[in-house]
Amino acid sequence: MGKNINGKSVVREYVEAIVVAIILALFIRTFVVQAFKIPSGSMLPTLQIGDHLLVNKFIYGIKTPFSGKTIIPISTPERGDIVVFRFPKDPSIDYIKRVVGISGDQIVIKNKVIYINGKKVDDSHAYVTDSPMLPRGESPRDNLGPILVPDGSIFVMGDNRDNSYDSRFWGFVNKKAILGEAFVLYWSWNIKQPLFSLDRWTSIKWARIGRLVD
Repeated sequence: MGKNINGKSVVREYVEAIVVAIILALFIRTFVVQAFKIPSGSMLPTLQIGDHLLVNKFIYGIKTPFSGKTIIPISTPERGDIVVFRFPKDPSIDYIKRVVGISGDQIVIKNKVIYINGKKVDDSHAYVTDSPMLPRGESPRDNLGPILVPDGSIFVMGDNRDNSYDSRFWGFVNKKAILGEAFVLYWSWNIKQPLFSLDRWTSIKWARIGRLVD
């Protein structure tokens, strides 16, 4: 069996390198950055089905992997941030939405218009496609509140306001469930086409690759 100049076998050296690479990759994925794929249209037009993005897991502080408790705080989610989080109804599923309200905010939605602490929000990211207004008693989609965002939580909504299952329907997101903030698109294509088909590979959206998420 071959050895290097330090007396280690070549196989042992490769194994050590692979182990170190795996540990480093797990560390980066857990604490620094993680890749996510957009499977639905709830964030249209900001994020499209088939977008692949990177999420900054470091920006809101260093957390313990399982409890989500912040051990080294850095910053807190702000209104307008696009965050990935564990879905409160099923933590095995990751969701992505935009932060609309933070702890202490009073939120009111009147005929699709958002008011925070009594002031109308400049909601430039909102994408509205359904003109009829649903009454409060029928659905919380267009009319909601007033509700108060509790301490340690955020209120989130999809940019595709008429087609998003978000805090209007299931409530608040605990900050411990937040995985990080989306910051850049690294790939985008039509995931509805078979992976090894020509249609999938010709559907690559080159203009979206490298675009910052805002």
